[in-house]
Amino acid sequence: MANISDLILQQVKKAAGNVEIPSNVQNTVLNGLSESILGSLTQTAAKAGGIEQIKSLLTGGTSAASSPITALAGKLFSGNILSKLNLGDMLNGKLAALIPTVMGGLSNIIKDQDGDGDVDLNDILLTLKGGKSSSILGAASSILGSFLKK
Repeated sequence: MANISDLILQQVKKAAGNVEIPSNVQNTVLNGLSESILGSLTQTAAKAGGIEQIKSLLTGGTSAASSPITALAGKLFSGNILSKLNLGDMLNGKLAALIPTVMGGLSNIIKDQDGDGDVDLNDILLTLKGGKSSSILGAASSILGSFLKK
């Protein structure tokens, strides 16, 4: 069963497939992208109105390219990873440009999981939990636990 970290890393690897990342820093870059995106979601969830921002992003109400969540992930990635690796402006630009792609990829995996005919917060939680769950509270607890462990 995939958790949020696994889903993010899957999307990062998929998006980074066409970017030539030096092998000596590849794991650092991929993990840094994943951690920056998760950090952005975590920080946003902790803010007033943050859950609604996440819902809007993951259900397509806000485009990934214009989302403040995406912008925060880019800031975290640039500050925590790219500034320390000295990969050059061209590669840094390509890597930072992956973030909206990954965020868009996350929104593409959110489906109507609970069968109520729309995509809502319950569906986001169920998707991030890994599928059907007998309790939405259990899914929410698992996801919040993932956020709080980071």
